[in-house]
Amino acid sequence: MISTLIATALMMTTAVSGPVMRHDGDTSAARQRYVMVIHGGAGTILKSQMTPAREQAYKAALEQALRSGYAILQRGGSSLDAVEAAVRVMEDSPLFNAGKGAVFTNEGKNEMDAAMMDGKTLGAGSVAGVTVIRNPVSAARAVMERSQHVMLTGRGAEQFAKEAGLEIVNPSYFYTEDRWKGLQKVKAMGAGKTQLDHDSAVNKPSSSLLGIENKDHKFGTVGAVALDQQGNLAAATSTGGMTNKKFGRVGDAPIIGAGTYANNATCAISCTGWGEFFIRLCVAKTVSDLMEYKGLSIQQATDELIMKKVPALGGDGGLIAIDKDGNIAMPFNTAGMYRGSITADGKVEVLIYKQ
Repeated sequence: MISTLIATALMMTTAVSGPVMRHDGDTSAARQRYVMVIHGGAGTILKSQMTPAREQAYKAALEQALRSGYAILQRGGSSLDAVEAAVRVMEDSPLFNAGKGAVFTNEGKNEMDAAMMDGKTLGAGSVAGVTVIRNPVSAARAVMERSQHVMLTGRGAEQFAKEAGLEIVNPSYFYTEDRWKGLQKVKAMGAGKTQLDHDSAVNKPSSSLLGIENKDHKFGTVGAVALDQQGNLAAATSTGGMTNKKFGRVGDAPIIGAGTYANNATCAISCTGWGEFFIRLCVAKTVSDLMEYKGLSIQQATDELIMKKVPALGGDGGLIAIDKDGNIAMPFNTAGMYRGSITADGKVEVLIYKQ
């Protein structure tokens, strides 16, 4: 299966090159730094536990997602189109905990969440707890563009997606053997155990100030942020949540300001981590606020949340960010994070472990 994934991703990867674009502004030519950044989850991702074949499969899938979005940016397309395209690639891959690779709930279902935000208009849309929408990120965009709402959940979200003409699939589409085995493994650990990761061992007790004991080791959320040639920012996030979750639990990914945020005045953010903590700290919006009201750089603001605030409260994870000038930040406080970036000159960087 891994070899097939590698071959498919590499076949879809084409050479990309492109000059840095310049556009005449009101007074002078302004250098446009269009750029895209993606993530495929953070956590205890160790090279010692990764086979060469699996590592290559992840890198190929991440590069495929990057190039999918970049091709849109390169031809002058919108950041919204770019982040949607990149996230759809990852939703269609069983390697990531989103879409096709979503983990199972306690009831043996796949419940998915997604969000999208437009930095130009502050328009936003999200869906939560959906089970039959092939690409939840596209449903989130439809909510943003075709409804008067921001968040739709469950059956209502699914009916809306169907009426919007999105692809609806049988729930069996999301079944993967690895995820099913993962559910059985977590259930065998005992009642109440949950996992937010792809395949790590066990949720260990946390010394959290909030007393929560479900410690995560690898977060499978996927996301993308982009700055297009027109200077517009966009962010998108998608996830299958946590293995063995109950009671319709929803994390930070579909919550605007917690796991997803974009504002042309500051930055675009997509988070991956222990959602309960990202919600409590409103991580994505707080990064933007630190930049807008305190004048912090994108690196300073993201480090303040990911390297200080989140771990101080007992959570962990990471995020990807682009500011209005095209500067990138990809901080994480875990052992690794699947991540990658591509800039206007076509330079691709795909990383997994701490450097």
